[in-house]
Amino acid sequence: MNSVMQPLLAADEPPPVSVDNADATSPLLLVADHAGRAIPRALGRLGVAALEWERHIAWDIGIAGVGRTLANALGAVLIQQNYSRLVIDCNRPPGSPTSIPEISELTPIPGNADLSDAEKDARVREIFRPYHQRIETELERRRQAGRATALIALHSFTPVFKGVARAWHVALLYNRDPRLARRLVTLFQQEHGLVVGDNQPYFVSDTTDYTIPEHGERHGLPHVLIEIRQDLIAEAGGQQKWAELLARLLPQAYKELAA
Repeated sequence: MNSVMQPLLAADEPPPVSVDNADATSPLLLVADHAGRAIPRALGRLGVAALEWERHIAWDIGIAGVGRTLANALGAVLIQQNYSRLVIDCNRPPGSPTSIPEISELTPIPGNADLSDAEKDARVREIFRPYHQRIETELERRRQAGRATALIALHSFTPVFKGVARAWHVALLYNRDPRLARRLVTLFQQEHGLVVGDNQPYFVSDTTDYTIPEHGERHGLPHVLIEIRQDLIAEAGGQQKWAELLARLLPQAYKELAA
């Protein structure tokens, strides 16, 4: 007799994806792959100390607050992922070495070691896939309505990575289509006192990213991945400030692109 696979997420646990402003009309679609740090009850803490769940290895610190404030300011849809990137990284191709990491930066993740295919599939099926299906549903709704769309992926990065300090305040990332990102680079560089990363400290690629290649490049949509340094948005005041800045610059960059 075949055994029945138990669901990873219990009925009373958070859904894998949340949507803010579902009926908003802005052409800018905001997504946040690492907004949450929930853990399925069945996985405990993955063998990771509680203090580690406060760090960047578990989520993109501050980006949920920036995303909600920005979505409200723009009148834009925000789609965000609610579970920790340590459970499954929703900006990595499933099956890649960093999709379900056994080590993150310098921290071992014991609960991700020696997983069966069924255990990995459950995380893809119940967390990764619903998030990306929700993005595709929104894009299809817009296509059916003949609405233009630009995909804006929101992230945050650590001020220090493996002992190396990072001077950038904000970074604009891209791969095959730099149009929107480079317009934003120019606009940010015109803001007083900002150090702006043009495809640094990261860049988008097919092996290290999923959201932009899958939902932006594949559909030929204008897109950009925005990274904000976490110490600037760890508190509500910084989140408000950066949301206001993005609410001013993103429509300007998109307007220039459409001109």
